[in-house]
Amino acid sequence: MSIHESHRNRQRSLSPDTGEPMASVTLQRATLHPNVFRKRLLSVDGNPGPGDWVAIYRSEPEHSLFAYGIYNPKAEVAVRIYSWNATFPDEAHWNRRMDDAIALRHNVLGLLEQTDAYRVLHGEADGFPGLVVDRYGDCLSAEAFSLGMYQRAEQVLARLQDRLGTRHFLVAPSPQFGSQEGSTLPEFNSEECPDSITINENQVKYRVHFGTGHKTGFFCDQRDNRRTLAEHANGAQVLDLCCYSGGFALSAAKAGNAAEVTAVDLDEAALATAKKNAAINQVRVKFVHADAFAYMRDMIRNGKQYDIVVLDPPKLIRSRSEIEEGTKKHHDLNRLAIQLVKHGGLFLTCSCAGLLSPETFQQVVQSAARSGGTDTQGNRLPGRTVQVFESRGAAPDHPVALHCPETGYLKSLWARVLHF
Repeated sequence: MSIHESHRNRQRSLSPDTGEPMASVTLQRATLHPNVFRKRLLSVDGNPGPGDWVAIYRSEPEHSLFAYGIYNPKAEVAVRIYSWNATFPDEAHWNRRMDDAIALRHNVLGLLEQTDAYRVLHGEADGFPGLVVDRYGDCLSAEAFSLGMYQRAEQVLARLQDRLGTRHFLVAPSPQFGSQEGSTLPEFNSEECPDSITINENQVKYRVHFGTGHKTGFFCDQRDNRRTLAEHANGAQVLDLCCYSGGFALSAAKAGNAAEVTAVDLDEAALATAKKNAAINQVRVKFVHADAFAYMRDMIRNGKQYDIVVLDPPKLIRSRSEIEEGTKKHHDLNRLAIQLVKHGGLFLTCSCAGLLSPETFQQVVQSAARSGGTDTQGNRLPGRTVQVFESRGAAPDHPVALHCPETGYLKSLWARVLHF
């Protein structure tokens, strides 16, 4: 769908209009965290509406202006801070933020030599709370987590296009946008924006389909893990669980020259894309449409094991109310997956749940390895020893802001599995 006039009417100026009176909010104390919850607001003055700029004051130690942000009375995160200055975030402010973000990806990380798919803006870590933008070849794909950034996404993308030379863009609200921001808003995109695009990453081609509901269309955050898998996959039997569009499976088969690759997912549409990706790369992968739990139990019952097992499930914990259930699912998935790794084989296990700490995730994997459990026939499964030789977060184009640790959401463990 192209941009309709109704969508354009929802788009607003990136910088506040200094000629208009600005509403304000007051907190008890200044904060460096960009996300301010509604319960922390002492007062709201000037009757700001959803998506309006506000000046942010502190009441202690003295009443003074310390920041500017965008307000949404319908959201639990009522204010998102974009500037910790007594001056408005003007054009120079936004230009500097974008130039700094691009410099990290191009100059520091040298990503253009590896791929044409990478994260350009990583929300709070790049000074754009509530917005992430990925580049896929000639297209910028944005996911909005805040109303304020949704309303200003077109201006952000236009400025990025001028700098990057891309031609197309699309904007999608996050899956939880309605419940978290109090508004249900449509996706929109530039005229003639393609439905899909082919990207290149470390010798592998991937077809990215937009509008799938999975982030911005592809998982750039796993780039380094895909490369590491390829380095270990030569001649190996590889199992890719929760494979989605085949990122790990194709990396093992094409860049890694694996002897045998099996990829499992319950999402038929994702598997269809994965099969097309295999065809594009002219590699053979066995794709299995199945629930990961059921598939692993069948393989355990059949005595099947692999040289390398990759477990990268979708987000299992989306809110604090899901922590207990999601943690148990992580434990059960890992317990079964570890049983499928040969003695001395490799295991990559991941969690993209930001509410699950790295320490807790490691404890979950350790418990899963030691417990063994029972198979579907009630037979006891032996425990395993797991030797972690590398622990990672997301690829470095997803930087972590120390003043907002939630930007470091992805956890992955590279391990060797030893049988008792």
